[in-house]
Parts: sequence; C-alpha cells; structure tokens
Amino acid sequence: MNLNATLIIQLIVFLILGWFTMQFVWPPIVKALDERAKKIADGLAAADKAKDDLARAEKRAVEELRKARESAAGVHATATTQANQLIDDARAEAAKIIAKAREDAKAEAGVAAEQAKQALRDQVAQLAVAGAEKILRREINPQVHAELLANLKQELQ
Repeated sequence: MNLNATLIIQLIVFLILGWFTMQFVWPPIVKALDERAKKIADGLAAADKAKDDLARAEKRAVEELRKARESAAGVHATATTQANQLIDDARAEAAKIIAKAREDAKAEAGVAAEQAKQALRDQVAQLAVAGAEKILRREINPQVHAELLANLKQELQ
C-alpha cells in the first residue's frame, strides 16, 4: 500500500503543480510568447513595408534622374543654340563695322584725293601764273586778275 499511497500522493502533487502552473505560470509565458510573436510579425511587416518604400524610392530616383538628364540635355541644346546665335550676331555686327569702316575709309580717301587735287590745281595755277609772269616779264596781281585765275582753275577741273 505504500507504493499506491505514494503514487496517489505524487499524482495529487503533480495535479496541484499542473493546476498551479496552468493558473499562474503558463498565462504570463503564453502572453510573453504572444507579444514576442506579435513583435516579430510587426517587424516583418515593417521590413516588407520598408522594402516596398525602398523600391518606390528607387523608381522615383530613376525617374528624377531621367528627368534631370532630359532637362540637362534641353539646357545644353538651348545654350548651344544661344551661343551659335550670339556668334552669328557678333559676326554680323563685325561685318557691319568692317563695312562701315571701309565706307568711312573710302570717304576719307575721296576727301583726301579731292583735297590733293585741289592743292595740285592751286599749285598748277601758281605755276601757270609764275610762267606767265616770266613770259610777260611783269608781275600779275592776283586780286586784279582774280577772274582770270578762277577761269584757269575751272579749266583745270
């Protein structure tokens, strides 16, 4: 009977220990395991969300980079066009300045030539008067003979 009584007492102690464990020990352990499982699930969900956010961010970055390249190409094309336009404008302006300088030089040369012709005419007239004086052996007064000198200058033109 000792063996049966010991077995029954051990069974009663085991059941009390099982009941005690189920009532007071097991619920906090299950609660802690449930909280841990929830944290792990939340972490995995956050990781999935972060992965999706990263994929969207990479797509946006690629799109922004594409737009930036297109914009840079447009800016480059515009700058090239403007530079070519400025060069063409500068060439046209330089051509105008050169043409004006040529015209001014021609006009100055014409004026200088006309002045040289006039000076040459005056010298020819003076030489003619000097020659006439020598031929006539007397002095010709320019004021008295102004009309004669004017006619001589007209003929030389």
